[in-house]
Amino acid sequence: MRIRTLLIYVTTATAAGALALTTPTASATTAILASPTVAPGGNFDLSVWELQEPVGSPGSPTTIPPSRLKGANGFQDAYFYTDTRDGAMTFWAPEKGVTTPNSHYARSELREMNRDGSPANWSLSGTHRLDATLRVVSVTSNVCVGQIHLGTGGSSTKPLLELYYRSSGDIVLGTENSPSGGQTPHTVGHVPVGKTWSYTIGVSGGHTIDLTVNGTTTHYPIPSSFNGYKQYFKAGSYNQSSSDSTTKGARVGFYKLTVSHA
Repeated sequence: MRIRTLLIYVTTATAAGALALTTPTASATTAILASPTVAPGGNFDLSVWELQEPVGSPGSPTTIPPSRLKGANGFQDAYFYTDTRDGAMTFWAPEKGVTTPNSHYARSELREMNRDGSPANWSLSGTHRLDATLRVVSVTSNVCVGQIHLGTGGSSTKPLLELYYRSSGDIVLGTENSPSGGQTPHTVGHVPVGKTWSYTIGVSGGHTIDLTVNGTTTHYPIPSSFNGYKQYFKAGSYNQSSSDSTTKGARVGFYKLTVSHA
């Protein structure tokens, strides 16, 4: 089994609603208490992620490679930074920003990479997991906080699935009906804005999506039309609304992010 560990520690809400750091669980692979004074790369292993930001040239957003993200003095800016209050790796995606050619929405989002610097591109066979603890600090209407996206194997640029957080507090899984498009929503939880929650997005046996939100697990079949495609994980703030505003958008802080493949 290959385990890629970013930050693993547990956050809990105090009676006053503030976030507090607590001792990691026994099953944690690595435990690090986040420092609020270093770049995200000082708290997280960012050697297996590439960052896409909502700036750059039209249709060609800026990407930051793992080599620039790593370390306490690694890359950070207004769209990707350490929250100085609690050490959260924070992503900000305004409603107005540079987008990819296949999307109308801006994002500040990590894309899974291999340790040799090549893009991750794994088969549906086996077991694959993305574990996260996070909170949505603010959102205009809707934000995608985790994905399994199609890699090589065909012409589709669709995701296999997207995990959304609505401004209402609803957590919704969108499963793609086929590589050609069409998405089916499944409401899988509810958490108020600003509260910490957790998810695990998994694929097992090549045929099943396994989703756990705050300890509750549901399963969804993967249509056979996806069999020829490879996949990769994404996580961050992929805003799902657009306007001319640079102050409205979605801000998301992560406290745990672990990728594993077996």
